[in-house]
Amino acid sequence: MKRVLIIEDDKSIAELEKDYLEINGFSCTIASRGTNGLEMALAEEFDLIIIDVMLPGMDGFQVISALREKKQTPVIFLSAKPDDISKIKGLGLGADDYMTKPFSPNELVARVKAHIQRHEILRNGKKDIISAGSLIIDKTAHSVSSAGRTVALTVKEYDLLLFLAENPNRTFSKDVLFDRIWGLDAIGDISTVAGYIFSAFAIRSIQKMRSI
Repeated sequence: MKRVLIIEDDKSIAELEKDYLEINGFSCTIASRGTNGLEMALAEEFDLIIIDVMLPGMDGFQVISALREKKQTPVIFLSAKPDDISKIKGLGLGADDYMTKPFSPNELVARVKAHIQRHEILRNGKKDIISAGSLIIDKTAHSVSSAGRTVALTVKEYDLLLFLAENPNRTFSKDVLFDRIWGLDAIGDISTVAGYIFSAFAIRSIQKMRSI
């Protein structure tokens, strides 16, 4: 069972996070002060830590600064501070993600799953990985997951998604995509490309990658 440490001084918010995470199979520990949370984070092994920015004892920025001297446990900041300066500072200190309050508990769970999965992939030494937000493409296993859930794809859907992911911020004509994905073995015309791209899956996947 994956372990999550929640460092949050608002009891109602901490319990809400804990409830949703435990429903999804996580084991959760709550610390209400920054100092106590840091002590737990350093003394025990957690798969991910959720940290509020404004904490008694020491704030979230101080917690992650001290934590990063010893460990690379994935960290999600959850804060009432929505300004870009706080986000930039948190991410610059080594946080993996930054969410603002009020938040969607289901989205928090999805992000927790995605960051734990990404961390495990990196820790296990898999090199052929492409990630964009919660979307992860494992080139070795020829698999795709989104927010921790496996996405079922046909061979050509996978090939098309992989090609676009490997060439971010570039625009391709249908002719180029047809040539790269279907190649010499293709029988048909370039309208095949449009059929795949405008399928529900392709639209969701491409939008997800380009919105990161």
